Amino acid sequence: MANGGPVEHGYPHLRTVRESVTALYRRLSYDTVRTFSVSVAPADVAFCDTDDLHLGAQRVAHELVGHYRLPDARLIVGFREMTHAANVELTAGPEYFVELNDRFRDHRRDIGAALAHEVAHVYLHRLGLSFPATRENEILTDTAATYLGAGWLLLDAFREDGASSQKLGYLTPEEFGYVLAKRSLLFGEDPSVWFTSAQAYSAYREGMAMARRDAEQPPLCSAGWAGRRRYARDRRHALGHAEAAGPGRETPYRFSVDGDGPLRVSFPCPTCHQRIRVPVTGRVRARCGVCRTVLECDT
Repeated sequence: MANGGPVEHGYPHLRTVRESVTALYRRLSYDTVRTFSVSVAPADVAFCDTDDLHLGAQRVAHELVGHYRLPDARLIVGFREMTHAANVELTAGPEYFVELNDRFRDHRRDIGAALAHEVAHVYLHRLGLSFPATRENEILTDTAATYLGAGWLLLDAFREDGASSQKLGYLTPEEFGYVLAKRSLLFGEDPSVWFTSAQAYSAYREGMAMARRDAEQPPLCSAGWAGRRRYARDRRHALGHAEAAGPGRETPYRFSVDGDGPLRVSFPCPTCHQRIRVPVTGRVRARCGVCRTVLECDT
């Protein structure tokens, strides 16, 4: 939790974010991801200053438990002085103890954001889905919360001006915006209408631009002129040398040859980032085996 200090911006964790989306699809399946097509509604997690602190926190926790489809999980929410925004004790359940930073006693509007992250921890714990390193696992949790419809609360908790700042979660504001944009492009949902933070809207807009670029990379037919020209040059080089594009390249695609077989190109699915491999034969329609996205390609 950044509280008054500098807020990191940009996309320093983008690779891990994309790996998290892929892991989520692999573990949940396409059909399960589709059941999260509706985000947490603002009214369901609204917290008025006149609400009882503990009863209100328990009500919001209950709403988020329902959103993540954890009917037998019970969260017990408490408050104490701590460095981080919140912490959850991951046990066998069904009861989970969540501690929130004491500052939320006076910033109740952001309790839903803090709980969205902690309940996502419980959800992933139940799934047995995690990354080995602690920080990568926290990025996975933020990504899962956002992609599954609760993480817009985390981005909306971002506020920054000349005198103070606040950000919850491990992703940068732009990375939250990127994951929200990926979700929006998948489900046709516009979360920006729920934002109360002007900075959240700006981060979402920047994230959307990045998300759209994912679908405009060759060999996809939607790639721009410059990308297509670069791809054609790299393809000529690969055909002449029968080897993959060098590992230092910034291009998302890679050429390869299996024995005496035809030249193939692999590239990340713009929806779930699972790598797709197809022969270099011109126009081809590819279907991602993980998220079922159908892609028009010109290889």
